[in-house]
Formats: sequence, C-alpha cells, structure tokens
Amino acid sequence: MEDDEFADVEALDAPDVAPSLQEVVVPQEAAGERLDKFLSEAFPALSRSRIKHLIEAARVYRDGVKEMNVSAKVKAGTHYRVEVPPPEPAEPQAENIPLSILYEDAHVLVVDKPAGLSVHPAPGNWTGTLVNAVLWHAGDSLKVVGATGRPGIVHRLDMDTSGVMVVCKSEFALASLGRQFQDRTISRRYRAFGVGQPKAPWGKAGRVNARLARDPRDRKRMAVVADSASAGKNAATNYEIIKRFGIGLQGNPGAAATEMVCVLETGRTHQIRVHMAHIGMPLIGDQVYGDTKAARALNTALPEEVRLKRQALHAETLAFTHPATSERMSFQSDLPEDLLALRAALSEL
Repeated sequence: MEDDEFADVEALDAPDVAPSLQEVVVPQEAAGERLDKFLSEAFPALSRSRIKHLIEAARVYRDGVKEMNVSAKVKAGTHYRVEVPPPEPAEPQAENIPLSILYEDAHVLVVDKPAGLSVHPAPGNWTGTLVNAVLWHAGDSLKVVGATGRPGIVHRLDMDTSGVMVVCKSEFALASLGRQFQDRTISRRYRAFGVGQPKAPWGKAGRVNARLARDPRDRKRMAVVADSASAGKNAATNYEIIKRFGIGLQGNPGAAATEMVCVLETGRTHQIRVHMAHIGMPLIGDQVYGDTKAARALNTALPEEVRLKRQALHAETLAFTHPATSERMSFQSDLPEDLLALRAALSEL
C-alpha cells in the first residue's frame, strides 16, 4: 500500500490477478442440458470437473446471479459468466539476494527495502523478490509462516517504494503484528516529494480522508470514490509539507515541488500516491498517478541524472510493539541516494 496490511481483508486481495471471465448465451439447441455439461462444451479449455468446482465455489453467474446448482437445466437465451481464478502461485524458492537488515531476532526481521524490489512473487515477478531473499537468509522454516507464496509477510511496500519493512519469522509474530495492523497501533511515517503544492482548500498540513477502490477502467490502478460508494474502503492519510521548492518557476506563483511527511492511518493499495494526486500534489516520478503537464515541466527543469524512474516515496519510520517482549520498537531508514539527489536538485530551482 505503499503499505498494504495483510492483516486486513481488503489488503489480502491487493496483489491478486483479476480472474479471467468466460461468457456465453445458451443457444436454443442446448436448452435442457445440465449446466456443468453445457459449460464444459462451451469452454473446451475447462474440464467438466473444473467447471463443477467453479460452480460449487460460486464462480458461475446466471444472468448476474450466482448459480451453485451443478445439475441445473439451462434455458435458451440465458447468459452465463464464469470467473476462472489464476492458478495458485508456485512455492517461492530461496535466492541469494543481499538484504539491508536493521534488526533481527527469533520473531521479526526488519529490513530496509530498496526501490525496484518486489515484496513477494506475483505475475511478472515470480523471482528476485524480498521473499526470495528472506528465505535464503532465514531458511526453509520461514515457508510455514503465513500465506503460501508470501511467507512471513504481514504488510508490504510497492515495488518502487523504498524504506523500512518488518517480516515475521514465527506464526506468533505474524498473529501479533497482524492484530497491531488491524488495530491501527503500528506507526508508519513516509517521506515524499510531490509536484506543485496542494490545491485549495488544502493547506500546508491536513488529513485526506477519501475512500479508495479499484479503478473500474484499469484494475491495476486505484481511484478515489464517493464516501457512499459500495466499492472500496475508507482511507486516511495525514500530511505535512516540510519544504517548498521552485517558487515562481516558469511564471508559476506557487511552488514547483514540495517535500512532505505522510503518516498513514490506514494502509490501502497506493494510498499515499492516490491521496496526494487527489489534492493536486502527485508524487514526482509517479507514472501511474502523476503524469501531468506540471510533472512533465518539472522533470524537464531537473538535471537528467536526477530524473526519477520511480515514485518519490520512502517509508522512513516503522514502529510496533514487539510480539514477545511487548517493548515498543521504532526503526528508521535514511533517504536513499536517488531521493537525496532529487532534494539537492530541487533546492537549486
């Protein structure tokens, strides 16, 4: 989610690939056939037993309504939709990938994740992830901690977000930290650099309380939706502007860029990125939510060597209560070199 909370139901579905959809209208000549037989013939790539499983798993819809009767007789003109989920991921393997370890004991491993490293295997990134690295470091015992495909993971950062993360090394720790995420007692502070400055009525500091849901036009994106919407989840981000850069650049009376601190109350997919774009201050380098005229102008004004190929977002502080000792622990990650170089260049505008 920047920081997805795997303890929360809404975050569990964040990395999933959307199911493929198969649709068919029953022709007159097929009327009266059993549902499983008709669908297996309509979709030859799916066996009859696979169709039966999908029906029983509530993955088949008749005219928009779930149909769970395998032996139901189909009627001419009826529309069926079959949702075929992606295959289960293969068990990740240990890979010798360097880790920057901030703290470790028998229960938790706190790491400083670099930008460009995915947290766990997923379509397009089955190897070379933080999970693969941690398995090499911690051994096969980690494989039994947590969900298949993402052992030890209780939250995550976007691939191109850098900063501090905690990985659980025991089921006890996973349960404890999961509850802390659920209860909102884990503190998460981010450093970010945005294009421009907040639009009215947003000021130097504020709380963005805007519901987030999948963008219906592109499931890889999130979008702000009305508070009354049935889709999505409530999300809240507190921000404070630390410094403004390039005031008056190219005749613009406002700032060309801002450095800010963001503190999460919730942890939804892309939360900070979407919320900052929502208030008129998309993150520098964010190609998904920040490809604006102002962003392109700022990029042109910066030296080529500091132009980011990732969003300018860094998880700088993570604080939680240790599962075993009940000690409150806080960890900090310094800004990486690319963001330090960006800050220096912005100061010259």
